[in-house]
Amino acid sequence: MLIGEYQYNLDNKKRLAVPAKLRKELGDKVVLTRGFDSCLFLYSQQEWSLVADKLSKLSQGTAEVRSLVRLILSGAVEVETDGLGRVLVPDYLKTYAGLQKDVTITGVYNRLEIWDTDKWIAYRNSAEKSTDRTAEKLGEIGIL
Repeated sequence: MLIGEYQYNLDNKKRLAVPAKLRKELGDKVVLTRGFDSCLFLYSQQEWSLVADKLSKLSQGTAEVRSLVRLILSGAVEVETDGLGRVLVPDYLKTYAGLQKDVTITGVYNRLEIWDTDKWIAYRNSAEKSTDRTAEKLGEIGIL
């Protein structure tokens, strides 16, 4: 299970260290792609296969679904971790996520999310304000 919040730096060669305690679960080859809310998603190859399979089975009947599937699948790249557990972030993904030097990596169960730290802080602060309301809604449907 991939969980936690980690602070790292993107070096001048666009390499980013994967948290050491999560490397074994991810493996040596991972898939990096566009995520939601201006972050990147990082999957193990096994988990990526499941996600890509689900995306490929979505109905292509609406423009929104086609657009989402295209962005995620076309943005995906398989990358290998180097000897220090770093991955190379391609320019187009770095630009998409607006990554600067300070990066926050968050574990979200089956994937890691890679955020520009300023964007993560703004997103997290906004999400924290609606936690009570969200918990009430989940309680109404029996999840909490």
